[in-house]
Amino acid sequence: MRKPKVLCLTYPKFAGEEYLKDFKTLCDVDVISATDRSGAITEIASRAKSSGPFLAFCVFMGTRPYEDFDAALLAPLVPHCRLIVSASAGYNEFDVPWMTANSILFCNSRHAVSEPTADMTMFLILAVLRDTSRAEKSARTGLWRNDHIPTADPRGLVLGIVGMGAIGQIVAQRAGAFGMRIRYHNRMRLEKGIEDQLNAIYCSSLEELLTTADVISIHCPLNESTLGLISEKEFSVMKDGVFFINTARGPIVDEKALIAALGSGKVRRAGLDVFEDEPGINPYFASSDKCTIQPHLGGGTRNAWMDGERECFENIKSYVKTGKPIASVNSM
Repeated sequence: MRKPKVLCLTYPKFAGEEYLKDFKTLCDVDVISATDRSGAITEIASRAKSSGPFLAFCVFMGTRPYEDFDAALLAPLVPHCRLIVSASAGYNEFDVPWMTANSILFCNSRHAVSEPTADMTMFLILAVLRDTSRAEKSARTGLWRNDHIPTADPRGLVLGIVGMGAIGQIVAQRAGAFGMRIRYHNRMRLEKGIEDQLNAIYCSSLEELLTTADVISIHCPLNESTLGLISEKEFSVMKDGVFFINTARGPIVDEKALIAALGSGKVRRAGLDVFEDEPGINPYFASSDKCTIQPHLGGGTRNAWMDGERECFENIKSYVKTGKPIASVNSM
């Protein structure tokens, strides 16, 4: 019996050769060699014609040179492709409605980047509370502590989590170990057992959360309803001197409004791993002592990339064996 074929945008070099060897007993794997979007458009069309049909298309980490994942890129895979799988958690660069219209299930990574992104969040929370960016600058320039102490402690502060999915819940666990008190806002309230486990208090409105938190951390996905979710109005109701963290997606936050809030002191310091115009960074964030910044490294660990690639293949394995992936964003 002929094995199903899978087309990968890049070689899955983190999954592990033994893992890939096992996967290839179930599916044949082809890999595209193109390094940018225009090359990928040409090669996907060529491969679909010469080597297809392909049951599934895999997208691993490092997608920026190929974005967006839309009809212009993926149409040659239709009508045979049934799955498009991504190693990333976020999927704003994927045209899921187009996939649904073409009977393609889309699967993102539900677990691979959760712990590393939560770790990055805690790093940024501690960095802004302890003002480490300015402290390091003082130490490197021979000023020693300068006017640096005392700084803030996490213990007893209210952490407001916007978006209580997998990453938000791990952040709550991590922050709880530092003695922070957890409040959250989510489009769906968690089960009471999970709330009790996390010692988390639900806020029925975003405003309720923003007005009561000492530290605010963004963990919701980017979509039409969350684009610009945190803007002038939202900053205005926050506590004076609040600490602000974003490790989700840059466009969820209106950067002009954030810069104004930092300038006025409404936001005391910000920790940012994501930006509106990545890889471009607003010069204010790059130069301000009030900001600790990272180049979107939240999920950028070796384990996360390994787990993300394997999660892609596990969704395909499940589909081949049962007719359903483990978890999909859309449904037929």
